[in-house]
Amino acid sequence: MSNNHPIQRVMKREFEIISGKWTLIMLTFIGPLLAFWLIMLIFSSNVPHDLPVALVDQDNTSLSRLISRMTDATPIAAVDRSYTNLYDAQNALEKGKVDAILFLPEHTEKEILSGRSSTIVLYLNNANVVKSGLMNSGIRKALSTLSAGIKLKKQLQSGKTQKQAMAAIMPVQLHSVVLFNPYISYSYFLTLGLMPVILIVFTLLGTTYAIGNELLRGTGPQWINAADGNIIYALCGKIFPYTIFFTIIAVFMNIMLFHNLGLPLNGKLYIILFSEFLLIVSYQFMSIFLLGLFSNLRLCLSLGSAYSMLALTYSGLTFPVTDMPAFGQAFAGIFPFTYWLKIFISQSLRGEPSINSVIPIFSLFVFILLGSLFIPRLKFLMLNKKYWGKY
Repeated sequence: MSNNHPIQRVMKREFEIISGKWTLIMLTFIGPLLAFWLIMLIFSSNVPHDLPVALVDQDNTSLSRLISRMTDATPIAAVDRSYTNLYDAQNALEKGKVDAILFLPEHTEKEILSGRSSTIVLYLNNANVVKSGLMNSGIRKALSTLSAGIKLKKQLQSGKTQKQAMAAIMPVQLHSVVLFNPYISYSYFLTLGLMPVILIVFTLLGTTYAIGNELLRGTGPQWINAADGNIIYALCGKIFPYTIFFTIIAVFMNIMLFHNLGLPLNGKLYIILFSEFLLIVSYQFMSIFLLGLFSNLRLCLSLGSAYSMLALTYSGLTFPVTDMPAFGQAFAGIFPFTYWLKIFISQSLRGEPSINSVIPIFSLFVFILLGSLFIPRLKFLMLNKKYWGKY
């Protein structure tokens, strides 16, 4: 390609625009990296631990103290023994000072030692479903272990062997194996969705602003003339610098996910990188679609932000697409992010065969084709004065 090729002229013009416009620098480089850093900082611990639990011990026996120690020994809980009554503990729970209350009523040890069951009450703040679920699971596991130990002791005292006692306590044993998130890590679940969403938000808004600003300022003719009147050359020169920027950002994202946050890579990295490149290009062409359809920069930026953020909700990461109503399943299909997420999870967490990524990859090309259909419309808007300067 010669130095005077139209694409090179447009790219040179675009780099000059970027260097002189703080908004574009923020949208294309500083904003995504800052957002990635904040997400990595927030979720660097991977799993929540030492969440405050108020212990109200009205039994005050050796058994209740053992329950307290075993609960405190779980990674998820940090027992606060300063509460003497349930009223004060409930106030602390309502004010957010503690995340749960473990209530041990009177005569707990007496009832257990006499062979009767005793009820221990666990109050949970379920406003944060994930956190309360992990706490409920951790504390229940500690109490179940204690209960099994008491039953085992009684069985042994009755003259049974260790094997017979274990069979009587647990005749059916469940061996559960967590395949793709063995540590129940926040970063496995949230960061693999949040970071790519940040990437597509900045990709869509940055590209929309870069192209739409030509329409707003009425500089569309100069932009297209720099490409010798060829809108294909003009678009290639316009969006290719941003494609480069966002691809570099995607590489940084992968470093943070796989190296800093420890997300497993069980499949092919090159498939992930190629799919991320297609994801970026897909959202760039969706910006062409929005501008060609609405010809209003402010409206397109508003719609683009909503469109890119809704992708996480309907992607199937937080709620399975197959369990959504028919409308929800259809709606999930209008986001390139939905198809990319299938590729990423299959190649990172699951290590699926490469062939499973073929259909989602071709689905990303559909969005590129959709944006391409509006390229002639975009050229018409850029050269027609009545569409200039629209807010």
